[in-house]
Amino acid sequence: MTGCSDNCGADLGKASTAERHTLIVVMLLNAGMFVAEFSAGLLAGSTALLADSLDMLADALIYALGLFALGRAAHWRSRAALVSGLFQLALGIGVAGHAMAKVFVDGLPDTGTMGFFGALALVVNTVCFLLLARFRHGDINLRATWICSRNDMIGNVGVLVAAGLVIWLDSMWPDIVIGLLIALVVIRSALHIIAEARSELRD
Repeated sequence: MTGCSDNCGADLGKASTAERHTLIVVMLLNAGMFVAEFSAGLLAGSTALLADSLDMLADALIYALGLFALGRAAHWRSRAALVSGLFQLALGIGVAGHAMAKVFVDGLPDTGTMGFFGALALVVNTVCFLLLARFRHGDINLRATWICSRNDMIGNVGVLVAAGLVIWLDSMWPDIVIGLLIALVVIRSALHIIAEARSELRD
């Protein structure tokens, strides 16, 4: 092709391999943190921690879809992004419902567990965010994974803030409210990804 050197195809192959390896690493990190954070959320009785852990699970599945989409035709990439967006949307609605149901349950969450696992999750997601940053202008699936990682960092900070406010106010409400806010962030991002995927499919 005009203007393309002999190593052009090799460069594309390297980029695809780099993308695949990065997605595998962040998928495994998120899957591991889901198990740890979800278990901690159940033990601590924390809505915010559970919401954050389920977001980790969604991201692990989204990264798996991103791996599926690499190297495939554009319509397959768009469909994979649409599935991940719909999954995020369903998850966000489910977490929001859980947060509102917590209103009828008495008892304060374990703030020590919230703080420890919230901080651990923030470290893991910061690593994922930095790994994915170079792909944030790639195709829709890679952009979706970068957005997910950014949202996770916001959620992690929210868990830490919730733990501090529960201690300060001696109330379960900060945990409920921040859990709901995390769910709304997930819903908003899901709608954005769904709209972009549908637009690409129409084109």
